[in-house]
Amino acid sequence: MSSPPLLHHRLIATAKAARLSPVEVLRRALLGPLAPPDRPGTRHTLLAVCPNSEAVARAALLAAQDARTPLLYAATLNQVDRDGGYTGWTPQALATFVQEERERLGVTVPVLLGLDHGGPWAKDAHRTAGLGAEAARSAAHRSIAACVAAGYDLLHLDPAAGPPNADAPLPIDTLVDRTVSLLRHAEAARHRHHRAPLAYEVGSDDPRAGLDRPERLRRFLQRLHAALSSHDLPPPSFVVGDLGTRLDSGAFDAGRAQAHVGAAAEFDLLLKGHFTDAVDVPSAYPLSGVGGANVGPGLSAVEAAAVRDLARLEAQLGAASGIDAALRTAVVDSGRWRKWLRPAEQACAFDDLAEERQRWLVETGSRYVWTRPEVEAARARLYKHVAPYRDAEAFVLWRIKTDILRYMHAFNLVGLADRLRTALSEDVP
Repeated sequence: MSSPPLLHHRLIATAKAARLSPVEVLRRALLGPLAPPDRPGTRHTLLAVCPNSEAVARAALLAAQDARTPLLYAATLNQVDRDGGYTGWTPQALATFVQEERERLGVTVPVLLGLDHGGPWAKDAHRTAGLGAEAARSAAHRSIAACVAAGYDLLHLDPAAGPPNADAPLPIDTLVDRTVSLLRHAEAARHRHHRAPLAYEVGSDDPRAGLDRPERLRRFLQRLHAALSSHDLPPPSFVVGDLGTRLDSGAFDAGRAQAHVGAAAEFDLLLKGHFTDAVDVPSAYPLSGVGGANVGPGLSAVEAAAVRDLARLEAQLGAASGIDAALRTAVVDSGRWRKWLRPAEQACAFDDLAEERQRWLVETGSRYVWTRPEVEAARARLYKHVAPYRDAEAFVLWRIKTDILRYMHAFNLVGLADRLRTALSEDVP
């Protein structure tokens, strides 16, 4: 069964008529006609894919159409920004790519763009450059305005990022003041660019936010709600809490998540989880009532593993592109692997790390370097060498798409577009 034709446009039209963001219409559907009757939260966890490469962004569209589910993108400022980020995309370039690919591939399910971790010092380059508070705030404002101008639907306004060695946790009033300032700027940019209403995601899983306890999350939301009301600013749709998930750990504490879901529900919000990559039991997310989850670096690792499998095939065919060496060298030279070192590894050189850790750092760090000229050239050679035997691009897309579909199935998203069609007919707003 295929999705209803142009369901994406139907969602946009419904949102426009209700003067809401399409993301907010989705949220209301998940908490309204599609919600479980016996507990807070939702029975569906919306998947937000970080577009850290063309292959990942394209595979996400294919997976969403196959699963008949809405798709969200969550682009960090490291990935997509005014300077191109490590993908080479500006916000407008990403929006154009997604629109063109959506039409080329015949994707009819809703596809929505989002900003992940928008705020001062959220960009690696700003922290390493030691930007002061005013410069970091100004840079964040310009980036947020670029996202608004490009037509993003959801903005995560992260108040917790900071320069190296910043205190943790920050006072709640600081988190609230920063969030209000960012949201006020985003709304000003929206009006300036004559854009439709936006949806907002607040909070953070950064340890500086300290939102790892439901009682602190509740206090943050209480003060934020009052501050937004006093400034006549729109309420958020999602809140991010620290659920204890980490990039290199599969642990997910369902009890902790449920407590956070309950706190968020008191303010009519959906809870969003970050660092969902490679969690041991992703099906626990919808069962816990979590409304959204971001996946990114893990998909780049899948892409890297697929490319390495092609390199093994290439070797069997008697050719050598040098892709393994090019990828490793580029990741190491970038220096960004250091941000993912464990405490006991901080003083280690890359070659001193265990082989398993080196492989993990290269695969997850591949997202930083796919667009490096030397990596692109080696990958092109690889694809040419295996072309007589295998369609390399199709193989890589299939591997990434398969992993995305695994999340979509676990998050109870398969067929959600069909249920959303019914919900929209019931006048969700």
